[in-house]
Amino acid sequence: MGEVGEEQQPRARQGHPLLRGGRGGKGGYTHGFSASQMAALTALCAALVPSLPPDQRQGAGDNVEEKEAFLRASAAEPPVPDEVAELMSLRCPTEALFLVRAVLWVLGTRLGSLALCGGAPCLSSRFPFVRRFDELPLEARERALQRWSRQTSLLPLLRMFFLLTKIFCLYVFYSLTDENSENPHWRAIGYSPPAQEAAPAAEEPAKKRPLDDGVVETINETDATLPASLADKGLIVADDAAPGVCRVECDVVIVGSGCGGGVAAAVLARAGHKVVVIEKGSYFTARDYTGIEAPSMSQLYESGGCVTTLDGGALVLAGSTVGGGSVVNWSACLKTPDEVRKEWAAEQGLPLFDSPEYIAAMDAVFERLGATAGCTEEGLQNKVLRKGCEKLGYKVESVARNSSEGHFCGSCCYGCPTGDKRGTDTTWLVDAVSRGAVILTGCKAEKLLLERSGGGGREKRCVGVVAKSSNPGITRALEVRARVTVSACGSLLTPVLLHRSGLRNRHIGKNLHLHPTALVWGYFPDAMPELGGGKAYEGGIITSLHKVEGPARAILETPAVGVGAAGTQFPWVSGRDMKERMLRYSRTVHLFSLVRDRGSGTVSGEGRIKYRLDLKVDGENMREGLRRALRVLAAAGAAEIGTHRSDGQRFACKGATEAELEEFLGSVDVVAGPWSKAEAWSLCSSAHQMGSCRMAATAMDGAVDTRGESWEAEGLYVCDASVLPGAVGINPMVTIQSVAYCLATGIAKSLRRNTSA
Repeated sequence: MGEVGEEQQPRARQGHPLLRGGRGGKGGYTHGFSASQMAALTALCAALVPSLPPDQRQGAGDNVEEKEAFLRASAAEPPVPDEVAELMSLRCPTEALFLVRAVLWVLGTRLGSLALCGGAPCLSSRFPFVRRFDELPLEARERALQRWSRQTSLLPLLRMFFLLTKIFCLYVFYSLTDENSENPHWRAIGYSPPAQEAAPAAEEPAKKRPLDDGVVETINETDATLPASLADKGLIVADDAAPGVCRVECDVVIVGSGCGGGVAAAVLARAGHKVVVIEKGSYFTARDYTGIEAPSMSQLYESGGCVTTLDGGALVLAGSTVGGGSVVNWSACLKTPDEVRKEWAAEQGLPLFDSPEYIAAMDAVFERLGATAGCTEEGLQNKVLRKGCEKLGYKVESVARNSSEGHFCGSCCYGCPTGDKRGTDTTWLVDAVSRGAVILTGCKAEKLLLERSGGGGREKRCVGVVAKSSNPGITRALEVRARVTVSACGSLLTPVLLHRSGLRNRHIGKNLHLHPTALVWGYFPDAMPELGGGKAYEGGIITSLHKVEGPARAILETPAVGVGAAGTQFPWVSGRDMKERMLRYSRTVHLFSLVRDRGSGTVSGEGRIKYRLDLKVDGENMREGLRRALRVLAAAGAAEIGTHRSDGQRFACKGATEAELEEFLGSVDVVAGPWSKAEAWSLCSSAHQMGSCRMAATAMDGAVDTRGESWEAEGLYVCDASVLPGAVGINPMVTIQSVAYCLATGIAKSLRRNTSA
């Protein structure tokens, strides 16, 4: 691989050790796969990402040597197979991991390979007459993968096995980095992570972090030091706690530090209450972020970004760090649409949403986030969306962001390394800490402390939370006693905490909305004067949007698609096709269609998500959104466009007639997920989860009342996206923060009344 001088490539800032990549101090592998399973997995990796001869069509140009090396590279080369097995063992749900291990075991036998791959490729004229999967020629293994992808029998178990190995193999191959945070294939595909200033000299004192006055990072504590660290932050640490328990007392304990918890902490601390925030993620700041995909996903997202619905049909992304989703979201600041507010007020019996207080709360959120309406320069993807819409006469809107107008950062989904984006970790939580709030990181809430109620019309009263540190050096449980407890774990985890604590309202964990999105892509091979050069992953992630209006409704926006994510999202139809797609990565623009879903799902435990799309309404909206997005890409000048359908659906725009384009668009439809009986299938994604503990006027209709208080437990409130009565239809950050602002204001008034009484 060619060398690059320092004058061409700035020295990358090191960042936090957990966000740098490489194996670091992880030690040996613990996946537990047997030798025969690893042989089969290695053979699968070699078929998914095969070593290929140089493509003569590449010709002369930039990075020829790197591209040839990329084509020759194989995912069978160490350490990729072991890394794939390790990630699977860490992130796969129990059933999925069992399926992977079982099929690999079968493929590690001759008769099993014969059964799953067919007679022709496996039979041999030489003893022992039957080949194992790892002994098959590459072409035969590739054909087996193609057949499994189309598998419709056996409750498509082989298709699910194909999907799992494809996702984990390609993600590891394209995102795996060494100790220097480098991947040998990135230059070939035109990718480079954000280059930043060098790390400060060792003798330079570390700067104080925004939350240092209030944060207690339990990963750095022990059983002996934790009580003193808590007391140093102004907390009352009880001397009479039971053995194995560290008990503290405060006015309000909040579980979660994202858009809901961060705002609630600020409002309640400002009202003069001692607030404790419990956060299971770690605390990072701008100087820690590296923009390196794999370690950032692992540390900043729930389950490392590997949460899916139980049927594997939807990938669900949620933040898991101090600041929650506000740290990794795409900065879009959109107020709750008027029609949605009026619908919730009139049809759901929730006057809050049509009140002056809610309007004022949205304004307060905009002001605290420093939301700006303009954008000095858009990135390639947003330029394409804007140009395509304008050519077709579609209205395109600029999107306000919680950053400066000049913010040109495409890696905010891995934490903003410039510090320009204003999440709750740099706004509301800073306000809370300045008024005495304490934030406990690396600390997971296990259950709520519930007692029999002494009155107030509810059966129980919540008096705090029991939490456990992720630090094995802390064996004591942490018991936080409080007058008010707020669950702000988000729509995926608040219902889990409530159920685990014994609450039984039938709406807990129901009514989950996901804003399902479907991706389309367009390839722009040459720099166009209107679009400039640029790479698809550069620039602000969302700076413009288009609303599809009429009988079908959706919004079109642009996503962040990391290089590893691209490998997993693109359909795999052959090893060569996938490598060719990845060679075009930097100039492949993605758009997505987002619908305000009428269908809903359930949360029954951690990572236990079921979801069903309403095909009549949501399906039609998504279909129209997909077709509109493809039309926009074509109008903007894409040489080729396509969907992420499993069969690689695509259309060459160059030289095509309008009639041919319309015929292709007519073939684009919403297909079911991998468990369907159809040969072609697709995945959808979700970065917005809402409604799983919805607010309602009665206990028959929701999990919490109009003030956010549990119908079952006095003193227990929910302040996160789970209280929303339905899908918002747009990026929900401002809506969540505005609801939390109103609910926390009400909690503060209630505490004041109780104190006066």
